[in-house]
Amino acid sequence: MGKIERVVFLSLVLDLFAFTIPLPLFPRIIEWYTVREISDPNGLLSRTLRFVSAVRGIFYKPQQNSQRWDVVFLGGLMGSAFSTLQFLVSPHIGSLSDKYGRRNVLLITMIGNILSALIWIKSTTFASYMLSRVIGGLSEGNVQIATAILSDVSTPANRSKALAHVGIAFAICFCIGPPIGAYFASRPVPPSVGALQMELNIYAAPALLTLILLIAETLFLIVALPETRNTRPGKHSNDDPLEVVNEKSKTPSVVRSVQERTELLRVLRKLHFLFLGIFSGVEFTLTFLTFDLFDWSNKQNGVLMGSIGIISALLQGGYVRRAISKVGEGKMAQRGVSSCALGLVFLAILPHFVSNQPKIAVGLLQAAAVCLAFTSATVVSSLTSYASLQCDEGFDKDTGKPTAEHPELAKGKALGEFRSSGQLGRAIGPLLACASYWTFGPSVTYVASALAMLTLSSSMKSVAVLPKS
Repeated sequence: MGKIERVVFLSLVLDLFAFTIPLPLFPRIIEWYTVREISDPNGLLSRTLRFVSAVRGIFYKPQQNSQRWDVVFLGGLMGSAFSTLQFLVSPHIGSLSDKYGRRNVLLITMIGNILSALIWIKSTTFASYMLSRVIGGLSEGNVQIATAILSDVSTPANRSKALAHVGIAFAICFCIGPPIGAYFASRPVPPSVGALQMELNIYAAPALLTLILLIAETLFLIVALPETRNTRPGKHSNDDPLEVVNEKSKTPSVVRSVQERTELLRVLRKLHFLFLGIFSGVEFTLTFLTFDLFDWSNKQNGVLMGSIGIISALLQGGYVRRAISKVGEGKMAQRGVSSCALGLVFLAILPHFVSNQPKIAVGLLQAAAVCLAFTSATVVSSLTSYASLQCDEGFDKDTGKPTAEHPELAKGKALGEFRSSGQLGRAIGPLLACASYWTFGPSVTYVASALAMLTLSSSMKSVAVLPKS
């Protein structure tokens, strides 16, 4: 791993660690605000919960714990709102990084992230907490700029291996962030902070940890990250001998016209949107499934999600980075989509075994988790690598001098639009999946999702052609 790649990877770990800390706290935070603001029927939270309850009532009327379902659904809506903001802002962040430099724009977005954490610490009303989430959604640019930086410093031949670091960072942080967030949620704030005699959010301790991580990341980037826009990577940009590109690699060097690359990027954005629209819905309803059918606790759900993250990280580091140059980015993504379809089949038949053969039901859930872990390890990282390969490199291959880019193929803009399409899928997917789950039940929802994934896998044949020797 080269120096810049190490810097980017470590900054991603810090950033995603901070991002995942509050994930398990959303329902508890909403419950805390509900207790505080229940007496104000005109408050933002009361009006929002009435709206959520009305929408939920159209599709599903639970016999008990209706408020708990509303709180969980509102947590999903908050996640969808964050993704919607990312959908709106990602192309602009990418374009700005093309114009003003990756490092400068990244540091500016970090200021917004720090401000978001500061507001969270002090947010004693639901409105102020939502302000924190809005600022965070508009400021989060680390992942897409990190992707552009890794694309800047890697050659097309080792691009996929470099971008695999993003997926590994995601998998690691989704394993450790939520449980650490849950742990610090039960801890008091340090005495030095308590001595300020300010009213703080009930989860000020994990918010403070998030703030510390973001400040540390910002200082680290100021010191260690150089500007990479228009950088010409060396023949081998990695120091690790395992990373050195084999000159006889099966990955072909395909020369495409600007029009062909633009069209392929459009296809990849569509695939990214459709995949994450389905997959994010599966992710969200998985907690409904375990709560509804198994009556699992938060700890048991955490173990399930953590195991998916661990398997995904191992697959990213041990399989994907080594195999992708042989099978190609499109084929690897197609395999991940097919794996998801298989996992959804397991989830669809699972409810029929819960009552009579619970061990088989748990086994099916575990098998589905392995399939989803493979999907997490392969699809988004492969599609992202494929998209980055269609962008202009920004320099002349012979002279090494910077060259004018086609605006629609500039890395920041193109990768920002690619990420934006996926975030739109993440915003819509959970809402549609919830409506289907509550209206038709888990089996129908997962069968429909499996058929959608199979259809998507079949449609990927044009981008999943095996490389020729």
